[in-house]
Amino acid sequence: MPEHTVHGRRSRLAAVARRGRPVAAVAAGVLTAVAEALFLLLAGLAVVAVSPVPAVRRRVGATTIRYARRVAGWERRRLAAIASEEPPAPVRASGARVVGYLAARLLPAALGALTAGLLVVGVVLAAIVVRSFVAGTMTVAGFLLQVLIGAALLAVNLQAMAGVATLDRRLARRLLESHTREALQRRISELAVSRAGVIAAVDVERQRIERDLHDGLQQHLVALGMLLGRARRSRDPGKARALLTQAHEDAQRAVDELREVAWRVYPSALDHTTLDEVLTMVAQRSATPVKITYDVPVRPARPVETVLYFVACEALTNATKHARATLVAIEIEARDTTIGMRVHDDGIGGADPHGSGLQGLARRVAALDGRFDVHSPPGGPTTIRAELPCA
Repeated sequence: MPEHTVHGRRSRLAAVARRGRPVAAVAAGVLTAVAEALFLLLAGLAVVAVSPVPAVRRRVGATTIRYARRVAGWERRRLAAIASEEPPAPVRASGARVVGYLAARLLPAALGALTAGLLVVGVVLAAIVVRSFVAGTMTVAGFLLQVLIGAALLAVNLQAMAGVATLDRRLARRLLESHTREALQRRISELAVSRAGVIAAVDVERQRIERDLHDGLQQHLVALGMLLGRARRSRDPGKARALLTQAHEDAQRAVDELREVAWRVYPSALDHTTLDEVLTMVAQRSATPVKITYDVPVRPARPVETVLYFVACEALTNATKHARATLVAIEIEARDTTIGMRVHDDGIGGADPHGSGLQGLARRVAALDGRFDVHSPPGGPTTIRAELPCA
């Protein structure tokens, strides 16, 4: 079959599917409205029944609102699936608005039941007309007249169903999506939480730096001073030379450790090279093999690169020290308006998302309006995902 014929057939099927979406939306909305009406009825009866006991009434009210949010979330996913849209965000409207939405949905559901019923009646009448024409009890002129009237009524009915579907979507958008004031208040709360998280993350980093300097570098420098003191007091030239050689090696190790501490404070290499090259240098010094995939055509902002660097380094450190991994894969790719990172290792898992290290990473990501997720079941593997806006 020619390619253009197949493409044309697919286009026609897609057009038919688009025209059929309002019908599917209305039919599904009628069915879900029945369940929602039953839910509202039972919830109302429960609240009235426990109204003499305030504590129980508050508990029942909270439970009702929680399940109302779930039902409203199902409705939003239904509308998004029928309209071929992205999955909506979780419902964050107030409890009164959510319950009000479920009650208001009964109107488009009733109109949808009416239009769906008229469509079923029309299909039955069309079948009667066709049967009469085939049986010969209806003339050609009468049949054509009935077809013309039926087509006009079908167009009106489909238009009415499309209107009902539009009303359904507008109700969800009006009652479930946050308005400007609510969005600003939520944004202020998120910024306050993220600011507190950044302060906590900075404190954790300072404690880690102090611990690294005290327990690591300071001990090496003390040992180095003792070696030099022994070499200075030694009267044996050969022994003094050996002590100086050992002191020189310890000084080199101290310099390397100081460089590691400095890199954990801030990756200065990002000043003159890209994130993938910096991560390649980190991978070369790692005891665990690392596979890096980098697909970012345009270099992101410096804060974004810095956060991604810290996420990769912390994940690599955990995989080496705790997970006993034999391979770590770091994947970074640019999407529409975000940059995503996925760090996957084949270790034993069991990473605690509430640990200080991972919580510090989560706060860093949240400070840039990003998303952070850790999946590390016992037995492994461990997958860490971070998603940040491009700018």
